[in-house]
Amino acid sequence: MTEHPNTPPETGGTGTGHRSVSMTRLGTGVYEVTNARGGTMRVGGGGDTEDFTPVELFLVSMAACSATDVDFITSRIAEPDSFEVLAAGEKRKDDGGNFMDGIEITMTVRFPEGPDGDRARARLPRAVAQSHDRLCTVSRTVQRGAEVTMREG
Repeated sequence: MTEHPNTPPETGGTGTGHRSVSMTRLGTGVYEVTNARGGTMRVGGGGDTEDFTPVELFLVSMAACSATDVDFITSRIAEPDSFEVLAAGEKRKDDGGNFMDGIEITMTVRFPEGPDGDRARARLPRAVAQSHDRLCTVSRTVQRGAEVTMREG
């Protein structure tokens, strides 16, 4: 992946540092996205294929970020029997343009019976709150409002 001359080297994992992805056009509104580790996926902008749209990926990003936080915190105590996440919101438009509103991330996590499952169930609300309040980089960025710059290359 070609980096901008003033861009710090890529970092991975959960630590701080530079992140980037690149996209290559495959056809009108369809792109292949590549991360710094070589992973790829297709993105479709129009919603007329099975590919994820950018708005769906936005929801996926918040859900996956928060789910990962909650999973790491609670699974140390007990392995969940099931772990389902629903990310939803309303795409709206006003005089300023398009935006998402009313975004909700709902985690339905079930733990086994017994003392460890009881401890994990008791820890779940705090884990969800920690993800929302300080751990999930994606939803925290949305809540804070990050500066976004677009330019020609």
